[in-house]
Amino acid sequence: MHATTPQQTMIRADEAQITAAFYDLNEHDHPEGGSTMLGFWIYLMSDCLIFAMLFAAYGVLGGNFAAGPGPRDLFELPLVALNTAMLLFSSITYGFAMLAMERGKAGQTITWLLVTAGFGAAFLSIELYEFANLIHEGATPMRSGFLTAFFSLVGTHGLHVTFGLVWLFTLVAQIAAKGLIAANRRRLMCLSLFWHFLDVIWIGVFTFVYLMGMLR
Repeated sequence: MHATTPQQTMIRADEAQITAAFYDLNEHDHPEGGSTMLGFWIYLMSDCLIFAMLFAAYGVLGGNFAAGPGPRDLFELPLVALNTAMLLFSSITYGFAMLAMERGKAGQTITWLLVTAGFGAAFLSIELYEFANLIHEGATPMRSGFLTAFFSLVGTHGLHVTFGLVWLFTLVAQIAAKGLIAANRRRLMCLSLFWHFLDVIWIGVFTFVYLMGMLR
């Protein structure tokens, strides 16, 4: 048996402290939301790139009808205008939810979020109705380059709205359970950015795809 020197004992003690640090179960406080908002802005920028590519693809393929129907044959502009109104109204009601949050009114915040969800669901319902009619008429995504680009762009936006609704209902449940705590306020801010971002994208879709498509 070799005797342990004082120096070896100190080294082993230091190693034990370092090892214990890897298993630290104490939860530490985090900075108030700065990294969360920065990360969410980075996500929105990446989403901008996705939609930019889809708009570019539509710009290239939007005139390739393959002897099939074009925008004038397929689009019902009054229905699309109603759909646009639903999404714009949802943006307004979400703004009312944020005002209620600033006043600390959890009940009013939930009410306006549910109204927002109603408008968002109406938007999705009208969009699904439009897609069903197009497919029933034989205007499927495989029919032409124009329809492939159309379904890709509009469908991707609709998918984002669907995710936004899931997020919105999740937040309603969290606010009902825990109130307007700092974390829920931060989540409401992130969802606000996301929802208004979808409004801006849809205005681009309405203008570039539907209105300009009717002028082709």
